[in-house]
Amino acid sequence: MDIDPLAGAEPRMSRLNASVAISVALLSTVMGVCKVKDDNIVQAMQQAQADKIDHWAFYQARNLREEVAKATLVQLRLQAAAKPAAERAGHDAAIAQYETLAADQAAKKEELRKQALADQQTYDALNYRDDQFDLADAAFAIAIAALAVASLTQAWWLFALAMLPAAFGTFMGIAGLAGWKIHPQLLAQLLS
Repeated sequence: MDIDPLAGAEPRMSRLNASVAISVALLSTVMGVCKVKDDNIVQAMQQAQADKIDHWAFYQARNLREEVAKATLVQLRLQAAAKPAAERAGHDAAIAQYETLAADQAAKKEELRKQALADQQTYDALNYRDDQFDLADAAFAIAIAALAVASLTQAWWLFALAMLPAAFGTFMGIAGLAGWKIHPQLLAQLLS
């Protein structure tokens, strides 16, 4: 003999449970789609952060090379000044070589600085969207918890109340997926 869990249940009760079940299924689906996109954004954020660190490290290496070349230039100029004009040819050639090297390192260092700053901008733009998905996740979790309590207590008013964070989470998820510039700063800071 099969047991029907809804046998003898009030129609009002079964309608609420069905509404909760459908709502949870829909919210879980939207949440899953948002989670996939959020994970991809987090991977891109990690790559931007790694690129920034690499560029700053290489910037420092270029800075050291430039400073060594400048220090060598000072030494060569001082040595050349102590020599008679006829013996300066070798020093002058080395000075020209190190001036070129120092200028080259300075130019390459500046390019690395620009790349590192661009990496930070990329990270910040991705973090903006990540915050949208974080807000959506939090709202979905609150909505699903409220829906579970609504089902247990059979309170339609709680079901209606659960639809508020559900709607907000869906809105923030769509905003993140669509790239809309919607970012409740206070909520994002609260969850950061």
